[in-house]
Amino acid sequence: MSVERKPDWLRVKIRKGKNLNYVKGILQQLSLNTVCEEANCPNRLECFSKRTATFMILGNQCSRNCRFCNVSHQELQAVDPKEPSRVAEAAVRLGLKHVVITSVTRDDLPDGGAKHFAETIGAIRGLDDNMVVEVLIPDLQGDIEALKLIIAAKPEIINHNIETVPRLYQDVRPMAIYERSLELLKRVKELDPSIMTKSGIMAGLGEEQQEVLSVMKDLRENGCDFLTIGQYLAPSTAHYPVKEYVKPEVFEKYRASGMAMGFSHVASSPLVRSSYNAAEAFNEAVAD
Repeated sequence: MSVERKPDWLRVKIRKGKNLNYVKGILQQLSLNTVCEEANCPNRLECFSKRTATFMILGNQCSRNCRFCNVSHQELQAVDPKEPSRVAEAAVRLGLKHVVITSVTRDDLPDGGAKHFAETIGAIRGLDDNMVVEVLIPDLQGDIEALKLIIAAKPEIINHNIETVPRLYQDVRPMAIYERSLELLKRVKELDPSIMTKSGIMAGLGEEQQEVLSVMKDLRENGCDFLTIGQYLAPSTAHYPVKEYVKPEVFEKYRASGMAMGFSHVASSPLVRSSYNAAEAFNEAVAD
């Protein structure tokens, strides 16, 4: 199935902000990865210009083979024990009030990298206890003890993306399990109700609208607070193909439906990504 060329609503204007080189310079000085660069995010120039970035810990090689993702899965790197302190330093130097930390999936590690997440959160708290910490974590292969390590570090938000509808899992993310991802979000709320949970869905992979609404319902039933929905853009012709460019009015339908379901905040539009304007979403939800 082929789709027409990229529509106008997906064309990102080139932005040249005064902070762009400053952010890149700090990341290079501290040898840090960002999901902005590794995943080729369409909003990365805008975010860098706002002096923000989503830090990606535990290396830049993933142990899984999701067909939508631009992060490579070659030889996995050793865990760097000094990385947490460098992430904390970068967050402070960038003047962040809300920091987002994600990682590649590391199924090779006994705890999936949970201890490293916890140490990174702790390092940030050690430098600035007022900074809001949001973590976007892998499913940890369903290991509840590993999840407890992250929860104990008390991030304000734990995000885990559901990514797509159950029917497409085998083709899009064959090493993941839909029910396991839902269970992770449910467990966070059971273990610490004060932590907000978040998830994200990609549109345009061949899903039906009713399937998306069903996933949204599943997320709410498992206590998910925040939701992001954005258009899938294939990183290359070798990746899973775009089946549809979803129109902005459909994204608005999803947003309105999500708010009616009881989500605290729903960001739904073609260029939305998991951590795009994350601070604004958190602040809006807290204000309510």
